Amino acid sequence: MKQVHTSLLSMPNRHVFLEQVNHRIQQDTQQSLLLIDVVRFSDVSSSFGYALGDQILLEIANRICFLFSENAIVGRLSGDIFGLVIAGQHNYSQLQTMYQRLVEHFKTPITCQDHAFIADFNVGAAANPSHNLNVNQLFSLAESALKQAKSNKFDNFQFANVFKDDGGGRALALKADIKRALTLNELEIYYQPKIDLQNLTIIGAECLLRWNHPLDGVLFPGALIEAAESYNMMSEVGYWTLEQAFKSVVIFQQHNLNLKVSVNVSPTQLYDLNFVNTISALSSRYGVDLAQLELELTEDVALSNSMLVRGQLAEIRSLGMSVAIDDFGKGYSNLAYMRDIAIDTIKIDKTFVIELEKSPINVAIIEASQLIAKAAGCELVAEGIETLQHLHILRDLGLQQGQGFLFSKALPMQEFIHFAQQDISVGNSLQRVNRRQ
Repeated sequence: MKQVHTSLLSMPNRHVFLEQVNHRIQQDTQQSLLLIDVVRFSDVSSSFGYALGDQILLEIANRICFLFSENAIVGRLSGDIFGLVIAGQHNYSQLQTMYQRLVEHFKTPITCQDHAFIADFNVGAAANPSHNLNVNQLFSLAESALKQAKSNKFDNFQFANVFKDDGGGRALALKADIKRALTLNELEIYYQPKIDLQNLTIIGAECLLRWNHPLDGVLFPGALIEAAESYNMMSEVGYWTLEQAFKSVVIFQQHNLNLKVSVNVSPTQLYDLNFVNTISALSSRYGVDLAQLELELTEDVALSNSMLVRGQLAEIRSLGMSVAIDDFGKGYSNLAYMRDIAIDTIKIDKTFVIELEKSPINVAIIEASQLIAKAAGCELVAEGIETLQHLHILRDLGLQQGQGFLFSKALPMQEFIHFAQQDISVGNSLQRVNRRQ
């Protein structure tokens, strides 16, 4: 019986999928891999919110599982890219037939909450070369094919079965992409407002990186960041983003907006011995009080329990900058790091907010997070607020701060400034909320 997933979280992620494919090729090298990219799916999430987007992605995942043989493995490699490994060393014609079958099937729309969505795909396919036992080389083949499929003008399918080089060409191409993006100002910061849930005013802004790609338009930066981390260029991208956060504080102040700006920090930066000095230098250069800024780090960084990371964060806090744990509770059950790392803010992952009205467990998790935040002397922020019902429940629970599509999607600088100055983000559209209290 073919597996039906009830949640995206039940699907193998990139690391699990990689292990499963590796296990297969160690037993039998004759395997074929397809990377399936949902075309322009970010438009759906941007327009209708993450909850609807995740429902559609789940439907896509289950349809892919249904379409292909029972011994195939399907995984979710990133936000809108799925991996499919099929036993056998299939040729171009066979894999193209599978691609056409996929496209034909998805001409039947996906309906969700009175919306209809017709999915289209870019597919990179690779047949594992004979005697190859290196799973990373198989993935590199498929990724190269997918990259070519996305750049093709008329054909959204690309096939590869021969290693063109040792990977150096791909590395150089990715490095060139990053350098071009930095040199030609292709990177841009969008701002997600943080809201006081009691009086519905804007109190902060989270910096979110976007990539104005010359071919694909405005992209979420997953591919760029993955490449930067792979080829030791994350410091350049991370420090560019950090400097934009300092510039943002200055620009907001020029427009009489006294907002706290938060910015994500990469593990690479926290292991850089010059990180604290760089923050101090940026503070002096732009004349910014570090109390106006907050660093956001993920739980996996905190869980590393590195003495260097703890020391860097302690120095940063001593300078006045605050520290937040992002996506709290998303992937780790070991909360021991909370005893060892001093933080100022806990951001509850959106997965616990999106189905808040349906799940007593999610309510209990948020209540437990409140107890942890109180004991740690932290602020608590809810992410992923998308409906009035979410807002009412969170208010009833006593949460003070939050962010989500109910208030606003992430906006480029000038739109955000106009939004904040006019109080469009909250006041006009949500006056009815206060009237119901």
